[in-house]
Amino acid sequence: MPALDGPVARWRDEIRRIEDLGFSSVSISDHLTGGWAMDPLVAMTVAAEATTRLRVSAMVFCNDFRHPVLLHKSLANLDVFSGGRVEVGLGAGWLRDDHDAAGLPFDPPGVRVERLSESIEVLLGLFGDKPVSFAGRHYQVAGLDGLPKPVQRPHPPLLVGGGSRRILELAGRRADIVGINPRLAPDVDPLAAVDEMSPERFARKVAWAREAAVAAGRDPGALEFQLRMFDVRVVHRGVEHQASSSHARLADPAALASSPSVLHGSVDECVDRLLAIRERYGVNYLHLGGNLDAAAPIVARLAGR
Repeated sequence: MPALDGPVARWRDEIRRIEDLGFSSVSISDHLTGGWAMDPLVAMTVAAEATTRLRVSAMVFCNDFRHPVLLHKSLANLDVFSGGRVEVGLGAGWLRDDHDAAGLPFDPPGVRVERLSESIEVLLGLFGDKPVSFAGRHYQVAGLDGLPKPVQRPHPPLLVGGGSRRILELAGRRADIVGINPRLAPDVDPLAAVDEMSPERFARKVAWAREAAVAAGRDPGALEFQLRMFDVRVVHRGVEHQASSSHARLADPAALASSPSVLHGSVDECVDRLLAIRERYGVNYLHLGGNLDAAAPIVARLAGR
């Protein structure tokens, strides 16, 4: 989504432009610090109201910020009001500054992932047809019927994203969409984050999710895989358009050249690369950054493919 740094009417116009350009969904991050202004639930609601087709998602909600019962209520309402255009992106949280600023404990990764796992069980249960009772270490729910029932059945698509084996195995067991990311943590050097998205390590992350799906009795072929492009440089009509993350700006050029999370070249070259990534890894859900001039010609060329 565009930043909220100008007139609200212009913000809505930009959301409509994203829809008109053929994008399937628009996403928003979930942070409290670093100058972050927008609340995901409010922004998703306004974006859905301003459009007719565009799907709306958080990429991703930090699980520690919201109790799953309350998150379910908001998302179920939004799915009804939007006519079934919600996607649920959920993660364990990785930015310690957000937790510290709000006075929330930043627990060890294992605890945060365990809490996320429980939250997913509560959410998916509440989207179902029967009242939910759940007794976990972190959440307790007693005979609660999740209302309203969503338009999308059995529930809006669930995206779980992360970089560690533990979170990707959880995604393989329970999510519809698996977000493949580098491991983001205070002790991870930005250079290492991009290095972790090398072809070999990326393939290993995909395999963790697929193997966990098989172990859980799920069809691994039914999983969608989502990838964010950390560095996009597209030459269109003689002009190079860029969309780069802070990780990419600090990374070694050699790591950028080989990573599946990097997209450089002409529109045709970028389209061919994305099709090759889909063929090799099964990635079919792409986050192309926030520069519409860079992403739009690729989206137009990929329509229907």
